[in-house]
Amino acid sequence: MKKSSIIALGTMTAVLIGLAIWSLTSCENILKSYGQLPKWGISIVGIVFLLMLFIPNIIWSKNQPEGYEESAKRENKTLLTLERAGEGMVSTLVLIDRRLDKFSLSPRLGYIALALILMILYELYWLGYFRSSRTLADMYSDYCGFPLAGASLPVFAVFFLGVYACNVFLIAASIILGIGHIGIHLMHKKEL
Repeated sequence: MKKSSIIALGTMTAVLIGLAIWSLTSCENILKSYGQLPKWGISIVGIVFLLMLFIPNIIWSKNQPEGYEESAKRENKTLLTLERAGEGMVSTLVLIDRRLDKFSLSPRLGYIALALILMILYELYWLGYFRSSRTLADMYSDYCGFPLAGASLPVFAVFFLGVYACNVFLIAASIILGIGHIGIHLMHKKEL
């Protein structure tokens, strides 16, 4: 693993642990929050998040790297099923959980800030990809120390949104998505 990747993952882990400790010390009913069902409705944060996710992917679908179609035919069916299920669950859950729109000054705000930072890095990753020669190697490259940035950044961001909203369903969906999406990207990268 590259030194920059180790530093990025170590930094992210340290930030996550710090936020978790701060959250637990300041939120008395944190476990009770996870046991409650989400407040249903349309989430503005969810809409913005999905736009940040879908717009680069729509542009990418018009500019796929050479050799991608051939590589996609060899994808592991189990990982593909997990990826599709995760995509559907994540898209639905971020759209309908109104707890994502509830902002209050607390340590928990750090989770949504971290999710936003990861999504901004995701957008910057795509800008770099679209300005590159658009090869498979460019697509599966690291960005700012994050390995497989095109797959890992949005999955981590969704996970943090789930933690922020105390939504165990969204957290589980992000893990399912991560196993499938990152797993497929890892297989493609190994083929290069």
